[in-house]
Amino acid sequence: MSATDKAREVWDKAAPAYDRQIVFLERVWFTGAREWIGERARGRVLEVAVGTGRNLPFYSSEATVSGIELSPVMLAQARRKATELGRTVDLREGDAEHLPYGESSFDTVVCALSLCTILEPRAAIAEMRRVLVPGGRLLLVDHIGSSWPPVRAAQWLLERVTIATAGEHFTRRQRPLVVAAGFDIVESERVKAGSIERIHAVKLG
Repeated sequence: MSATDKAREVWDKAAPAYDRQIVFLERVWFTGAREWIGERARGRVLEVAVGTGRNLPFYSSEATVSGIELSPVMLAQARRKATELGRTVDLREGDAEHLPYGESSFDTVVCALSLCTILEPRAAIAEMRRVLVPGGRLLLVDHIGSSWPPVRAAQWLLERVTIATAGEHFTRRQRPLVVAAGFDIVESERVKAGSIERIHAVKLG
């Protein structure tokens, strides 16, 4: 089984309970993250790793939304949410490192709480840049290595289990990869002992 197939299997199994399990974390740890994304997403929006579609209610009615997701089980849930919202969303199965879209196809690319699990985050960010128009927006929210050493140490210990079982990293940081890929940082903030980072960047060139 390839690493991609293993990741798909992990998220297929997690999908049925995912929404119930993440509600508490959204309230106490990822507080306001989805609202933050919705306030900044504009125009033609692509959400990479759309998951079960938890961001869909927060996008402006004027935005045209597309989403890509590795797990078909999660994608089915996202489709149901879109239907319940009465919203037309182009949802496709695929992986973040090989986005099935042409260059300069989107005005905004979103990736929320997912680069921590994407196998090749550098390749995924390069793909996000490729599909953005010049000056397009990249909006990222993720958990990263805490700026408080005791918390970071606990995260490192937790990773010894989560990387092996679910491919989930807790000490990765995406900002250096974003800058190296050719983005200019417009906004960046770290909250919750520096363990959550929100990044709003624009594509240079």
